[in-house]
Amino acid sequence: MAEIPEELKKLASIAADLKLPVELRTRAIEQLGITSTHDALLALLELAANEALLTKERDLALKKARDVVKRTSPS
Repeated sequence: MAEIPEELKKLASIAADLKLPVELRTRAIEQLGITSTHDALLALLELAANEALLTKERDLALKKARDVVKRTSPS
């Protein structure tokens, strides 16, 4: 299995870091959604499952994961 790119690791780490402001974590989640790769999708799903995050952050991660699936699925 290929290794997750360093940039995605950093974004996922920022998104899950409860010591950082909510706005910064939210921007990291949005950037993962823009990336639209399989690795970004996995990171978003992991964030959606993270019970330590705020509900709105988990919902955003799930929404972005759905968007990635839609963009990467054949028509």
